Formats: sequence, structure tokens, C-alpha cells
Amino acid sequence: MGHAVTEFSPAKIAVLTVSDTRTEENDTSGKFLVDALQEAGHQLADKKIVIDDVYQLRAIVSQWIADENVQAVLITGGTGFTSRDSTPEALKPLFDKEVEGFGELFRAISYQEIGTSTIQSRAIAGFANHTVIFAMPGSTGACRTGWNGIIKQQLDASHRPCNFMPHLGK
Repeated sequence: MGHAVTEFSPAKIAVLTVSDTRTEENDTSGKFLVDALQEAGHQLADKKIVIDDVYQLRAIVSQWIADENVQAVLITGGTGFTSRDSTPEALKPLFDKEVEGFGELFRAISYQEIGTSTIQSRAIAGFANHTVIFAMPGSTGACRTGWNGIIKQQLDASHRPCNFMPHLGK
């Protein structure tokens, strides 16, 4: 095997907001993720808003998984317990491998911020076709927690002892 990359290299990242009510004007969570990834030096590959519908969500994420211009997907919304919240159910069949540690660590960090309410977060992550997909709750605070606490480091090739960059294709 070749040497692991040891310096930052930008990833091509798509952002998806899952909501029945958000628009580009009031999508503060999606805007936070776009701003944060660009501030970190990554490239925005695409951004969309989709309603809480399993099949529409799967269609968009599947298109990104197959797109060589997308290496990572950040999803906000649809991870709660209402009847419309179905992001985990939509994503799990698409995953080649689940990243169980993301949800575990997200809830551990979130517990410090919101206490036991974090058990209502079904944040998940996984890999599909060498694309990493992170799904977080819909609040801007939850996106900040996920990005600053986990994702930013895992999408930085210089983060040690390991990060996801060597696993991303395309």
C-alpha cells in the first residue's frame, strides 16, 4: 500500500436538508454545514432540500453516491421519532458499511450539551461506494456538534491517528 496522505486535501461534499418546511431562505442548518465545510477548505459539490420521504431522500443520496464529484454527504434532519422522521431507515439499505461510532460519539458529545434528550437523536453514518455519509438531527446546534466534534477531523487527512480521507474514492 502507498503512504497515507498526511496533509489536508479538500473533499467534495454534498449537503442535504431533510424537511417538510425548510426553504433556502430559512435552512439555517444546511447553511451552517455549507459555510463550515467551505471554511475548512472543502468544496461544496451540491446542496439540496428534500421533504421527509424515504424514496425521494434515497434517490438524491443514491445519485450522489454514484457521482464521482461527491466524496462525502452531510445530511441534516429526519433523525427524530416523529412519524415523518425516516432518514436512518432511508439510508441504511444504501450503506455498504455502517459507521456505528459516529452515532455513539455524536450522542456522547451531545449529552454534554443537552443531557438525556440526546437519546432522541438517531444520528448515523456509513459508507456507500467509497462515499461517506453523515446524518445529523435538523437543528443548527446538532449540526455544529456533529461538524465541530467529529466530521471536521474525520475529513481532514492530517488528523491522527486516523481519518476517513484514505477511504474516499473518486
